[in-house]
Amino acid sequence: MIPTTTSAGSLPAKHRERLMRIAREVSFDAGTRLLEEGRRADRFWIIRTGMVTLDLYVPGRRAPVIESLGPGQLVGWSWHFQPYLWHLGAEALSPVRAWEFDADAVRALCAQDADFGRAIADWVGNVVADRLHASRIRLLDLYAPYGSGSQI
Repeated sequence: MIPTTTSAGSLPAKHRERLMRIAREVSFDAGTRLLEEGRRADRFWIIRTGMVTLDLYVPGRRAPVIESLGPGQLVGWSWHFQPYLWHLGAEALSPVRAWEFDADAVRALCAQDADFGRAIADWVGNVVADRLHASRIRLLDLYAPYGSGSQI
C-alpha cells in the first residue's frame, strides 16, 4: 500500500511513486525510540500500521507527548532542514510497521528534480505547520493557567 495522504496533505501521485521507490520496510516494537531530540536526523518514516508518539524534552520533567501519529503519517521532518537535527523525540506506542527513507537519498532526488523538490518541501512544510499547531495547543494545555480552551 502506497500512502495517498497524511494528516497534512498529500504528495501528487507521480512524486509519491518516486519517493516510494526508495522506501525500505521496517518494524519497531512498542517502546522503541525512533528519534531523540538534538540527535542527527538522517532518515524519516511513513507509518504503515501502529502508533507513534511525538514528545518534547522538558528539563526535570517527563517528556510530554505532543502528538500521536498513525497510519499514513510522516514521522520526522528535521531531516529536511539544516542542521539536520531532530526537534522532537518519537517513540513507538504500539508495534509499528513503517516505510523508512534515507534522508541523503531523498535530498539528492530533490536536488536533481526541482519539481519533486518543491513537492517534498510543500509536503514537509505542511507537516511542520501542523505539528507546530499541535505542539502549541498541547503546551497550552500543560502549562497555561486555564489551558488552551480547545479539545484535542
